[in-house]
Amino acid sequence: MFKTLMISAGVSVLMISGALAQANPPAAKPEAKAEISSPHFVKEQGMDKFVFSKFKGTNVLGPDDAKVGDVTDMLFDKNGKILGLIVGVGGFLGIGEKNVAIDMSAFQIVPADTGTTGTSSAMSGANDPTNVKLKVTWTKDQLKNAPDFQYYRPPSRTTSAPGSPTTGMAPRPTSPAPLPRQ
Repeated sequence: MFKTLMISAGVSVLMISGALAQANPPAAKPEAKAEISSPHFVKEQGMDKFVFSKFKGTNVLGPDDAKVGDVTDMLFDKNGKILGLIVGVGGFLGIGEKNVAIDMSAFQIVPADTGTTGTSSAMSGANDPTNVKLKVTWTKDQLKNAPDFQYYRPPSRTTSAPGSPTTGMAPRPTSPAPLPRQ
């Protein structure tokens, strides 16, 4: 009986100490970290700045405000300079689509309701100056005849000796033949 009493008392002490530890607030609040200011950080998006998530999938319009394709990707150099946008032209649901890279200077930013026949999209983006479409001077047929953009593919590995396996599955070398007795 004494053993049971001691075990019960020990468990009770452990439970109470855990509850008390949670109930007491910390004695000193940690100071708020100072905000880091640097020309390398951008704090917010302004009305004249755009994010790529808005451009990806954006309709690209031709000179007659008809859709000629949509933005599928962005091309930039190692310094972060945007060189152009990759536009998917033609095809149906991505099948048979041709990618054409177009320099950024060739795009004209137009309001989102340009080239649409319904009013529902005009209402939803009327108050958002970053909700835009892109316009180019080429028609869909001209873009289909433009050079196809090729993504970079690293060169394939080659071996120094022709026919040598690269998988590590070469046959084991045979042990030297025993020397004949003399």
